[in-house]
Amino acid sequence: MARAWRNPRVLVGVAGVAALVAVAMWPRAVEVDAAPVARGTIEVTLDEDGQTRVRDRFIVAAPVGGDVRRIDLDPGDRIERGAVIAVLRPALSQPLDARTRAEATAALEAAQAALGRLTADAARARTARDRARQVIARTKSLADAGAVAREELEARQTELDLAEAAVRSAEFAVAQAEHEVGVTRARLASPGTAGQIDVTVRAPISGVVLRRYRESQSVVPPGEPLVEIGNPDDLEIVADFLSADAVRIRPGQAVRIEQWGGDPLPGRVRLVEPSGFTRVSALGVEEQRVNVLIDFDAPAEAHGAIRDNFRVEVRVIVDRREHVLTIPLGSLFRRQETWAVYTIAEGTARLQTVEVGARSRTHAEVVRGLDEGATVVLYPPDTLSDGIKVEVTAEELP
Repeated sequence: MARAWRNPRVLVGVAGVAALVAVAMWPRAVEVDAAPVARGTIEVTLDEDGQTRVRDRFIVAAPVGGDVRRIDLDPGDRIERGAVIAVLRPALSQPLDARTRAEATAALEAAQAALGRLTADAARARTARDRARQVIARTKSLADAGAVAREELEARQTELDLAEAAVRSAEFAVAQAEHEVGVTRARLASPGTAGQIDVTVRAPISGVVLRRYRESQSVVPPGEPLVEIGNPDDLEIVADFLSADAVRIRPGQAVRIEQWGGDPLPGRVRLVEPSGFTRVSALGVEEQRVNVLIDFDAPAEAHGAIRDNFRVEVRVIVDRREHVLTIPLGSLFRRQETWAVYTIAEGTARLQTVEVGARSRTHAEVVRGLDEGATVVLYPPDTLSDGIKVEVTAEELP
């Protein structure tokens, strides 16, 4: 056995195996992606889906119930103010059955009787007024001669004022009774087409037909929507934010409008509505939401392809910081109660605690812990720890 160990071939074999084991056991460098710590701009945005809508829209409805003729307007047609939208034939009154007619006849007789009584009351009131005028005339003559006291003249004047007020009241009562007689008599009138006039419905503004609720000829009740008109070039965006986010939004803040089918467009917050509402999320959680109204901050030609009720994505810029140290969000991870990163120095990963400030969708502001020009590991793997050799396979540009 001792001779075997003194054999050069055996010694070379053992040394080769040991070298292979040492190479296999030697720690390899971890491949990582890296990014530099550089100065840049941080924009803090609140993102939400929004919907475009015409700012001023008008729903034209039937003013009376009846038979509306076919509406020839189509969505997208331009219409001028005062142009005819529809022609409507008012509905005829329904014939009365025997019981309803008897009730209406009795009501007419009662109204006529009330009119006669009130007419007599008015005549009595006018007689009392004329008598009061004669008395005040005689009393005024006696008062001028000193035959009666001034208090007597004032008392007679008061009686005349009361009598004239009674006449006015009686005349109003007579007029009301006459109207009631007319209404009751109209209920008894037989339905007919004589003197029936078509009603023409016209456009209240110049614009474009956004929606047509009725097309074919049909019978509609009063207030039934016929068409909707607006200016599709005068758009606004409404987006509902969580109330906790809406408190950070102010009128005048800049907005980026994206995901509408073209390049991002500028916008500006016009109004944060003063009242919120409750909406149930897709997960079944009740959320308090607030509508935020946004105006396009670009010429109409830039967003001419966008129309009413289109989906967009809005990013309200609530904070902007320029020329600050930034690192990608993918390099940050939580270490107990602080944020930390792995920096790369001479091919070795070094654990570094950092303090971050504002954060955008992709980057974070470095307040303390890193210097400009340092290199940090992107998306550090679980196998990475302090002091391990690393090999940068890809480096992100600043």
